[in-house]
Amino acid sequence: MKWEHALNDYKLYLKIERGLSENSIENYSRDVKKLIDYLVEHDIKVSPIIITTEVIQGFIYNVAKQVNARSQSRIISGLRSFFSYLIFEDYRSSNPLELIEAPKIGRKLPDTLSEDEIDRIISAIDLSKPEGERNRAMLETLYGCGLRVSELVNLKISDLFFEEGFIKITGKGNKQRFVPIIDVTQKYINIYRKEIRTHLNIQSGHEDTLFLNRRGKQLTRAMIFTIIKQLAEKIGLKKSISPHTFRHSFATHLLQNNADLRSIQLMLGHESITTTEIYVHLDKSHLTKVVEQYHPRR
Repeated sequence: MKWEHALNDYKLYLKIERGLSENSIENYSRDVKKLIDYLVEHDIKVSPIIITTEVIQGFIYNVAKQVNARSQSRIISGLRSFFSYLIFEDYRSSNPLELIEAPKIGRKLPDTLSEDEIDRIISAIDLSKPEGERNRAMLETLYGCGLRVSELVNLKISDLFFEEGFIKITGKGNKQRFVPIIDVTQKYINIYRKEIRTHLNIQSGHEDTLFLNRRGKQLTRAMIFTIIKQLAEKIGLKKSISPHTFRHSFATHLLQNNADLRSIQLMLGHESITTTEIYVHLDKSHLTKVVEQYHPRR
């Protein structure tokens, strides 16, 4: 079996069997491509069926000179997944990464914004321009519903259930969840729909897409990043932020206001409560307040 053939089959498996997005598939594939490039560069002629732990260990040593521990860990995880697929398809009987340990890395705490910083960013939007109302509705939705940027750009009008107070989100692995949407977020979405979106020349295939660019097509993830970066610069914010920062802030602010982790997990679409628990580490003062308020010997 050739590497290219194995990689193409793996990508199909990730898409069809695991239902991953194109972005996730590309990330997984990139790790395998790095290994392939290493083998070619060092003239190591070995197929994915018979490659050994020793060869991969040499690749990991090489990678360690170029990237940090977190990136090394991700590459090892990606390769382990690839060879697990080959075992699943009976091409191999063992995983050559089974005995390779990923470097120890601390849990990276996400950056968050204060409520005041979020208000300042949204207030900096120029509402005199048509895209202003759209941008305000988008940022209010990111923060008000805790969405991933991919979930925001793929949000459909048919996913809005305002009378019931929910929106339907299609997340990672095409898993769907219903997220509450508060009145103020509904208000800004309705303003955008009625005053801006109705005047766009909407392109075929994008009739149901909620947030559109000036040409009537779906926005890209990169465009959302650019909008947020420009607003942060406009107010002189020194933090490095992204669309995901609004999602982190949504979860952190809920926790600070005594929401329970299980509810936050469901709204964020986390498969494991362990992923959600990272927000507990963001604000130790919140934990102190909980003990002071609820412990019998307070």
